[in-house]
Amino acid sequence: MQIRFLAALLCGCAASSAALADTIVVNDQVQVRQAQAPVPKRGLTMGEVEKQFGAPVTRHPTVGGASAHQPPITRWDYNGFTVIFERDRVVDSVGLSG
Repeated sequence: MQIRFLAALLCGCAASSAALADTIVVNDQVQVRQAQAPVPKRGLTMGEVEKQFGAPVTRHPTVGGASAHQPPITRWDYNGFTVIFERDRVVDSVGLSG
C-alpha cells in the first residue's frame, strides 16, 4: 500500500512540475528539489553574457580596480540570478531562491 501511495505521489509531482523540479525518494520520504535556472558560466565575457541572457535588470557600479591586488569587480542583477565579473569576465553566478 505504501509503495502504491509513493508511486502515485511521484507521478503526480512529476506531472505537475515536469521541468521545474526533481522528485526523489530518500528513506521512504518523497523530496522535491527545485531545478536551477541556467546561469552564465565562469569565464564568459560581459558581451557574451548580455548576448545570451539579455540586458541585466540592474548594473551596479564597478568597485575596486585601484591596483593589481584589487581588480575591478562588477555585479549585474537579473531576475532570478546575479552575475559577478572580475574585469570583464564572469567569476561567479548565483541563483536567487524565491
